[in-house]
Amino acid sequence: KIQYNYDRAIYKQRNVIERMFCRFKDWRRIATRFDRNVRNFMGAVSLAAAVIWWL
Repeated sequence: KIQYNYDRAIYKQRNVIERMFCRFKDWRRIATRFDRNVRNFMGAVSLAAAVIWWL
């Protein structure tokens, strides 16, 4: 096996973002983007982020 060098801090931050998107996909409204209006969609994303953070 070949070990490649990587920045652990950047990899850790990337993992946090990927897990956040995975949690967003649990919300069907956001995953399928039911809201075609940008303001409504961003409101739904904000609401989902608040609920995910709270739980």
